[in-house]
Amino acid sequence: MMKENVFDVLMYLFENYMDEDADIDQDQETLASELVKAGFPQGEISKAFSWLEGLSDLRQHNTTLLAGGVPGSVRHYTQAERAKISAECRGFVLAMEQRGVLDTGTREMVIDRVMALDTEEIELDQLKWIILLVLFNHPGHEQAYTIFEDMVFEDARHDLH
Repeated sequence: MMKENVFDVLMYLFENYMDEDADIDQDQETLASELVKAGFPQGEISKAFSWLEGLSDLRQHNTTLLAGGVPGSVRHYTQAERAKISAECRGFVLAMEQRGVLDTGTREMVIDRVMALDTEEIELDQLKWIILLVLFNHPGHEQAYTIFEDMVFEDARHDLH
């Protein structure tokens, strides 16, 4: 059996609950028991809920404090960020900023949530899902979410053929 991790739980939640406009905070116990029934370990479920709570906390605070940059400025990654976020992933984040999908605030939220995952290195597909989760959970970014969602699922369709 494949070892389930926090990221798998987050993807499952997104695919099965978030698109239905379900309020995840509404009843965490029921949701947690459904996730256990789906085969996810309790520890990973708890970590996923903590990850989502961290995202919610970021959203509720002024993300301009996180941004600290002006449009057109270059984001320098810390050594720890560079170790976890490959050059390919950093380039993808930059491309999403240049396309207007991410602004400096949502970029910082994405980087924060990547760093909050308990993995040594993030893969590009995982990064795309994190961007989707950040945009989905950030009011005022519905158009960016829709554009990015179309891009992600278009890429997935190409991969299948």
